Amino acid sequence: MSKKTNVSGKFGKGLKPAEFMNTMTKNKETFREWYDRFEWPNDSDREFFESLNHRDDLRVLILAADWCGDVVRNVPVVFRALEISGIPMEVLILEENQDTMDHFLTMGGRSVPIVIVADTGGAVLGHWGPRPKHVQAIMTKFKQENPDREAPDYEAKIAASRQEMMRAYGEGTEVHAVIVAELRELLSGV
Repeated sequence: MSKKTNVSGKFGKGLKPAEFMNTMTKNKETFREWYDRFEWPNDSDREFFESLNHRDDLRVLILAADWCGDVVRNVPVVFRALEISGIPMEVLILEENQDTMDHFLTMGGRSVPIVIVADTGGAVLGHWGPRPKHVQAIMTKFKQENPDREAPDYEAKIAASRQEMMRAYGEGTEVHAVIVAELRELLSGV
């Protein structure tokens, strides 16, 4: 991401969280289930996000696609954490916003979700995603160790890494606390 990245041209062009959830054509039920299962990890985190209601200088854009498993796992938590913050939030559909996506590549690839925090002028203050750090570390390691996508064992190795990532996410909602903590860290710095 360039420090000069400005996303003001995207303000007002995305979907509100409820619109995104209502217009999903894939994974709608699973997304809603994760959204409904969200619980605050602790009072301190809930109070932090509530305290952001006085911040009228921030905007959040979320690059997402309903077909993406990481979006289905992570964005419901982002929605729930930020909805009590009062920070305006919009979802930009990946396929319609590749120009913006190209400013937030992950190891050269278009991975979503990406949560972009900007000021009201559109200057990007920081971003989060596409996954919690401990889950992303698995994919980072895989890509470093397997740079040749044409290698005969590439598909088998990436499948194994994806299974390891699913184990890192866990079976239940315990990863929600990790996402909340990482978003809190990001927002504490802006």
